[in-house]
Amino acid sequence: MNNNEDISASTLYIVPTPIGNLGDITERALSVLRGVDVVAAEDTRHTGLLLQHFAISARLFALHDHNEQQKADHLLAKLQQGQSIALVSDAGTPLINDPGYHLVRRCREAGVRVVPLPGPCAAITALSAAGIASDRFCYEGFLPAKTKARQDRLLQLSEETRTLIFYESTHRLIDSLTDMATVLGESRYVVLARELTKTWESIQGAPVGELLAWVKEDENRRKGEMVLIVDGFQPDESALSAEALRTLELLRAELPLKKAAALAAEIHGVKKNALYRYALAQNEADDDAEDDNQD
Repeated sequence: MNNNEDISASTLYIVPTPIGNLGDITERALSVLRGVDVVAAEDTRHTGLLLQHFAISARLFALHDHNEQQKADHLLAKLQQGQSIALVSDAGTPLINDPGYHLVRRCREAGVRVVPLPGPCAAITALSAAGIASDRFCYEGFLPAKTKARQDRLLQLSEETRTLIFYESTHRLIDSLTDMATVLGESRYVVLARELTKTWESIQGAPVGELLAWVKEDENRRKGEMVLIVDGFQPDESALSAEALRTLELLRAELPLKKAAALAAEIHGVKKNALYRYALAQNEADDDAEDDNQD
């Protein structure tokens, strides 16, 4: 197998780096880091240690949240002049809650080639081990730092049926779990994945009320890099909307009850039996009301 990447001129490479275990870096990532003209890094000191570990000598350029919009055009000019650049973050896949969006956007607008490499990502790593539905999910990054804003965000997401993925910091973990229990309900299932791929890796799942108590039991359980995987909202399939009931009433006037319930269920995507039981209950209520009037 040839692991040497043919580095192209005027190309921006998006290079994931390990989130903990250095053995997770790919041969292709190492080849790109060895071959490019410049490595644009979120923290040049952090990336310098990584490159030193793999005996890679590279020219480093600082690109972080505070200077990205100002420096993006400078790097774009280098690319347009024929240089190749690797974009890395402190850990994981760049742009996933890390700098890089403005640079990539400017490159694409200018017609500069952008080549993404697959690799480590804490959100996806946590999701794969959470035991929560992974066919539909949404990544929400960090929740707001202040209580009111955090609760408002959770309220907006409270009926989201997709699995939710959050990053969280050590000093806000308890507050976020507390607000989840308050807004989403203590029974909502949440998985806390901590220090993934590292020595003290921990993955713990429970209804959020129980998970909060578990975290409070030991200070070590809220240390390190953390991902929260939250089970999506499970709607009550027996609940019937006003629209479905209105449709049922209109159809009942023209069709037998079973047929009316079946058609209304198909139109609104609800269970036929639930509509049928509702209609029967309404019939009984109407009959009782008629008897009362006769008395």
